[in-house]
Amino acid sequence: MCIAIPGKVKSIVNESTATIDMGGICRDVNMVLMGGADESMIGKHFLVHVGYAISEISEEESEETMRILKQLAGLEEIDTFESESP
Repeated sequence: MCIAIPGKVKSIVNESTATIDMGGICRDVNMVLMGGADESMIGKHFLVHVGYAISEISEEESEETMRILKQLAGLEEIDTFESESP
């Protein structure tokens, strides 16, 4: 199984590379599969796999995916509701 990490474009490095913030960790990511990198991408969200942006996603999907990944890693509490007995 492969996992893609959601992130937000912070800046453009050059025509094929953008700096993406993935949960507080910023990495230079190859944007060639998205048609290259340009200033219009700043603030947009992408899924990143092995250093490549592979898909543009909504901000909501990005935040929800990161929340789930943090839960799986034990970095965030999982909300649980216990039923009360009468």
